[in-house]
Amino acid sequence: MSTPSTSTTTQGRSELGVALLLLVLGGWAVVDALRLPDLQARGPIDAKTIPLLVGGLLILSAVLLAIDVLRGGRGEQEAGEDVDLGHGSDWKTLGLLTASFVANILLIERLGWPVSGAVLFFGTAYALGSRHLIRNAIIAIALSVGTWYLFNLALGIALPVGILKGIL
Repeated sequence: MSTPSTSTTTQGRSELGVALLLLVLGGWAVVDALRLPDLQARGPIDAKTIPLLVGGLLILSAVLLAIDVLRGGRGEQEAGEDVDLGHGSDWKTLGLLTASFVANILLIERLGWPVSGAVLFFGTAYALGSRHLIRNAIIAIALSVGTWYLFNLALGIALPVGILKGIL
């Protein structure tokens, strides 16, 4: 009887890591749900139901994935629809996306969501290859102001307005 090679023995470790991550997240969701205070339910389900359901499904997925991996199942390598897997990461794009998110984080309290959101949307479009600067700026402003109104008026969630207070 032959012994499995080292590459096939260690190949499933990352998949077991994913199963462990799912198990931890599911356990966390269940524990947090059980610690929620008992509130008056307004409908057929209370505040604990959905987190318990999601946590239970995560735990079930983790167990099923671990069983599959231990039985020898392996995930298929991504064939890449339009991605050349021979090339490495695009660090310039990743850096520009990271800069856009960091700028949003740093600006949201000082300038408000409409401005920081516009920076985020514009930076993301630029990082992903769009070079229509005027059009991107107009779309970014429309998206950020539109989402600000959506959250504030339709959802009742107050996003910071910042320097545009009194205008919006």
